[in-house]
Amino acid sequence: MHIFHHATSMPTKAATIMARTGETTTFAELEARSNQAAHLFRQHGLGPQDVVAVVLDNNRWFFEIAWAAQRAGLFYACLSTKLTPNEALYILRDCGAKLLLIADAFAPLAEALALAAPDLPQIRVGDGPNEFAAHTARLPATPIADELSGADLLYSSGTTGRPKGVKVNMAAVGQAIDADNPLRLLASIFCGIDQNTVYLCPAPLYHAAPLRWSITVQKVGGTVVLMENFDPEEFLALIERHRVTHVQVVPTMFVRLLKLPAEVRARYDVSSLRCCFHAAAPCPVEIKRQMLDWLGPIVHEYYAGSEGNGLTWIGPEDWLAHPGSVGRAVLGELHILREDGAAAAPGETGMIYFANGPAFEYHNDPDKTAEARSAAGWTTLGDVGHLDADGYLYLTDRKAFMIISGGVNVYPQEVENVLITHPKVADVAVFGVPDADFGEAVKAVVQPVNWADADANTAEELIAFCRSALSPIKCPKSIDFDPELPRMPTGKLFKRLLRDRYWSQT
Repeated sequence: MHIFHHATSMPTKAATIMARTGETTTFAELEARSNQAAHLFRQHGLGPQDVVAVVLDNNRWFFEIAWAAQRAGLFYACLSTKLTPNEALYILRDCGAKLLLIADAFAPLAEALALAAPDLPQIRVGDGPNEFAAHTARLPATPIADELSGADLLYSSGTTGRPKGVKVNMAAVGQAIDADNPLRLLASIFCGIDQNTVYLCPAPLYHAAPLRWSITVQKVGGTVVLMENFDPEEFLALIERHRVTHVQVVPTMFVRLLKLPAEVRARYDVSSLRCCFHAAAPCPVEIKRQMLDWLGPIVHEYYAGSEGNGLTWIGPEDWLAHPGSVGRAVLGELHILREDGAAAAPGETGMIYFANGPAFEYHNDPDKTAEARSAAGWTTLGDVGHLDADGYLYLTDRKAFMIISGGVNVYPQEVENVLITHPKVADVAVFGVPDADFGEAVKAVVQPVNWADADANTAEELIAFCRSALSPIKCPKSIDFDPELPRMPTGKLFKRLLRDRYWSQT
């Protein structure tokens, strides 16, 4: 499937609706504008497998540019709008971008990059002096002569080091533009996504899941309601207003929705929802139970990464029978390996690998690509977990975040899952800090619901709360407070930034 089919069969149907303005782009308009943008790429000398870089917030142009790249055989590198000039410059140089499309809203970043990389052409996109629209308006709305499929080139968020560019589905690049893909098949089978779908996207499109799910919905002829940024009450209002059928969220969004007063949550009709699926980080069991109690048996979960090397899925009934699991493999085959490379027994923790899944590579980094593979050629995202006797996967944490305190392995996620359920906690990060006796001690940094609670009494209360559920060795020895944790809109936490504050003092 492809948007050109829908532009013919249902040209006036909405492909995109902007949440706050209601601005609508029909399939006919998306088809015409993406064709014009593809002509623009060719005018700038971009050929198959070249890279166009994009720095955009959530707006309708994002889809026009993404579809244009996908029909011009290009890789499109989507950069976070939160990057500093040096961080953005690293990615632009690493991916070999030949053209930068950057929103007017990020003019200071554009100007800094123009000075640092004067040979990289830039085109501004936005509501101001819109060079992108001015250029494309003069170009044909018909397809380019040499249409070929392209793909995204997404960079990891750099939570544990330098960002890595992920190239997935390489075999499909340069093929027919309406070729099928695994995500479309999975979306149909497990989510029931089809041309009647109204999908609410609450997260930035420069991340893998929001981008790929949105593109998949448009691919099958559904409508994407695109939030400029996430607000929990607005999220509920949009479901009611547009009769949204599908949403994809992250656990931190669940937490923020559940922190709304009960009367606010009850104010909105969310009965149109057929499927709410979540990923990106482990979801605390109690948070998941509360969401199932609220929304009913429509909450699904999956485990995957930008690398696209495999995917697990679990529906609500299976989750209730296997609470805390992220499901069984539906793409690739799951394996758990111990540190010595041997297969782990059911219930035994080790590194998670997928076998026989789609291939990927880290752009310009054969060493990191090799590090992500086992001796058998299986691939890992660097996560730790275990399988139960029925083959259901349970995530423990990132291996890089594991704390070794007095010779005992402590996984921060387990501690965070307890603390986040406390009514005074809005967000929390747990990590290891230097300790003369134990090597590392467990530290928690808490974002309180009310800053007035950021005191020693609350810290003692939270430590006691944690000890009521976990062994003392796993619980924080101390708690600090922060007005806002450095968490990305996708739910990923820049734990390295917090951890470095304490390790830099040694």
